[in-house]
Amino acid sequence: MMVKVRVIPRSRKSAVIDLGKSLLKVRVLSPPTDNRANNELIEVLARYYNTSKSSIKIRRGLKSRVKLVEIED
Repeated sequence: MMVKVRVIPRSRKSAVIDLGKSLLKVRVLSPPTDNRANNELIEVLARYYNTSKSSIKIRRGLKSRVKLVEIED
């Protein structure tokens, strides 16, 4: 499954907001340096979808706030 994700780094708390039609807004605590926000994004999505971190991959937008994420079933 492919999901478009809008990431908001340096938030007060981690949260996933479902905007419908395979579109999510994800708040992460980490800053967008040294790939820390991307790693936390994967952890948050793994908890949200109740799957392992290894089944989640960022396909597009590694250095962008808007990302295309693949979640393997």
